Amino acid sequence: MKNKINDLLDEIQNFNADTLDKAEALRIKFLGSKGVLKKLFADFKNVSPSDKKEIGQALNNLRNAATEKVNALKSTLENVSQNKNVYGDLTRPAEPIELGARHPISIVKNQIIDVFSRIGFTVSEGPEIEDDWHNFTALNLPEYHPARDMQDTFFIEKDPDILLRTHTSSVQVRYMENNKPPIRTISPGRVFRNEDISARSHCIFHQVEGLYIDTNVSFADLKQTLLYFTEEMFGKSKIRLRPSYFPFTEPSAEVDIYWGLETETDYKITKGTGWLEIMGCGMVDPNVLKNANIDPEKYSGYAFGMGIERIAMLLYQIPDIRMFYENDIRFLEQFKSVI
Repeated sequence: MKNKINDLLDEIQNFNADTLDKAEALRIKFLGSKGVLKKLFADFKNVSPSDKKEIGQALNNLRNAATEKVNALKSTLENVSQNKNVYGDLTRPAEPIELGARHPISIVKNQIIDVFSRIGFTVSEGPEIEDDWHNFTALNLPEYHPARDMQDTFFIEKDPDILLRTHTSSVQVRYMENNKPPIRTISPGRVFRNEDISARSHCIFHQVEGLYIDTNVSFADLKQTLLYFTEEMFGKSKIRLRPSYFPFTEPSAEVDIYWGLETETDYKITKGTGWLEIMGCGMVDPNVLKNANIDPEKYSGYAFGMGIERIAMLLYQIPDIRMFYENDIRFLEQFKSVI
């Protein structure tokens, strides 16, 4: 009997289980109501008196070993099961993650930057709280100039010299002051004008303005750049330039693209003409170059500017500019699939 007990003890010590069911099977085999130990203790009464002490100790050791082994296996396997529940089955597909979406203004801004970066334009940025010199005077808008009325300005604490910039042209002035020609840069950013909020206008909006200064820059260079932009951005290759007025460019022009009249929407947004205004442009006025310490006798340049909201409204057929600022999740979720 002693040899049998030793064999069973070796079996317990060498036993391993990778599931709770196997650990439970070991418990039933040794500790169950019909298990090995139950039968051994039943046979113990037949042991000779001289061997009872030794055999009794061996049986107790076997029972303790079986109990400890079962408890250890179950504890280990239950911890593994709990960890699996925490981390999940790593072989299964992951839980779906709710994708965010870029704001349509950011999408269009990045598209415009990408288009111009391919022809060598860098990105320049500047402060949104600006001084009178960079926002007006340096751009050929001296004090009391009537053209200042074109932009109803937000002034800071009634200080006539500190204001919220009304265009990103102020960034261009700062760039010209700190960089020598050739200059080729675009300036995207937020601007502010004290205008009534409606479906077509807002007191806060975004612009991208471009500037190119070098020797022998002509209006033909400007036109070619505009053609490249409209083809890349809209897939439209037909543009027209209408004479206009901007204080910081001379000559100045409004840029229209031929949108077409293929759908009812085309008729609506072009008012039946097929033409759509997208930006303003012109040759940089010599006075602006002079104010930025650039020799207008040696250098010339062109500038252009467009509203990002207007471009986004055209591309995505958004009818109301206020939708960009209402943070309506139903509106923003429509741009999840747009990079």
